[in-house]
Amino acid sequence: MDSISNPGIVVLLAVLGIDLVVRLGLLIYIPRNRKPTAATAWLLLIFILPITGTILFFILGSTKLSRSRMAKQKVINDAFRKLAESEDHQVEGNIEQQYLSSVDLAKSLTNLPVTTGNSVEVLIDYDKIISDMSRKISRAKNFVFVEFYTLALDDTTEQFFTALESAIKNGARVYVLFDAYGSRKYKNYRLMKSRMSKSGINWAKILPFSFSLKSYNRPDLRNHRKIVVVDGEVAYTGSLNMIDKTYHRKDDISYLELVVRTTGPNVRDQAAVFIGDWYSETNESLQHFLSDNYSRPDGQISLQVIPSGSAYEYSNNLLFLNSLLNSARDTVYITNPYLVPDQSLLITLISAAKRGVKVSILNSEAIDQWMVGNAQRSYYDELIKAGVKIYLYKKPQLVHEKFLVVDGSVALVGSSNLDIRSFELNMECTVVIYDKICAEKLSGHHKQLLVYTRQLQYGKWRKRSIKNLLLESVARLTSALQ
Repeated sequence: MDSISNPGIVVLLAVLGIDLVVRLGLLIYIPRNRKPTAATAWLLLIFILPITGTILFFILGSTKLSRSRMAKQKVINDAFRKLAESEDHQVEGNIEQQYLSSVDLAKSLTNLPVTTGNSVEVLIDYDKIISDMSRKISRAKNFVFVEFYTLALDDTTEQFFTALESAIKNGARVYVLFDAYGSRKYKNYRLMKSRMSKSGINWAKILPFSFSLKSYNRPDLRNHRKIVVVDGEVAYTGSLNMIDKTYHRKDDISYLELVVRTTGPNVRDQAAVFIGDWYSETNESLQHFLSDNYSRPDGQISLQVIPSGSAYEYSNNLLFLNSLLNSARDTVYITNPYLVPDQSLLITLISAAKRGVKVSILNSEAIDQWMVGNAQRSYYDELIKAGVKIYLYKKPQLVHEKFLVVDGSVALVGSSNLDIRSFELNMECTVVIYDKICAEKLSGHHKQLLVYTRQLQYGKWRKRSIKNLLLESVARLTSALQ
């Protein structure tokens, strides 16, 4: 009895009791509404490093934006629904039967339907893409919407900022969004903001960090979208950030990008995505721009715009991707810099390969993100074993292009990586192209890139060093901490 009454023993028992209660509480709380892999990873971290793990969980554990942001997303979703119901927007394309369920799924998730009467031009030359955007913007008369994860002022992008200033002089209203984290680390950041303000450009940072409990968002939730809309007549989206192709890195890595320039009714949908993001950041509604004279039918292509991200209830891009891949019969061509699939996508890819679909995935030898690069390599074994062909683009260039083609009939182009971050955390935007000519063009581009790759062979790949295996395992486990 004397030993139990000892203050030191009492404190120790109290600490152990609290620790047990906290662990049991987290054991119940963490798995709720969370994927088993993510829940397991968090619990493992907390049980190994109780204090550090618990603190990190409460800082980074939520995959959703703040309540205020979620409430704004409901307003945006309602606006999308009303836009889709407008008389001039009720158009459905001649979609092949095998893709109709995917079309319906996307519309259910985003409230944005398929539009017809569009044209699509695939752009793959980095500097020419920026020049093309700049020419269109410099002639703008009404408005310009610009949204990039990374926006930087440098020698390459000088023409883009000059074009924005020209649009202002033409009488156009210019609105610019850039991600707070994705842009601030580059030189001339303050000069860029000052220059835009002096020019009369309306600009706002996306997801700036806030200590307010009401507005608090997990610090690494990011807006990764890339959208440019000019006068409601033309839109651009894809993988390109507005920065020099070297990203001002100290190594020799440079980036290959792909963007689609579109005209037709889909331009309004891309503008709507921008307007939703502008409202989320500034509380200012720009919906009146959607009633302006947008581009009328300008082609025969059917398109569907799919915004996704942590403000949505579901993982829009992942659900659509799995649905589309499950419909594949012959070929799947994937070009993407980052492939860290969740269990559902991994099973979908393996299932496609095992039922005889030719699945070709192009990644890169160059690694610009250590954690993602090693995590994705940990999945190659099981993919290659199942019959998926993995190709690595040779250094030093890194293929940052993000597109996918199914059966030479449907293509996806946008900002989304094929990793857990882009599925669960990042705000992304994808354009689905229901057109064989465009899909075949992208298939051809994928094959052209393969000329500069090396294909991974199962036997040789399994012989990589113990060090690499260890790094891959750690990175793979960490990638599940979502």
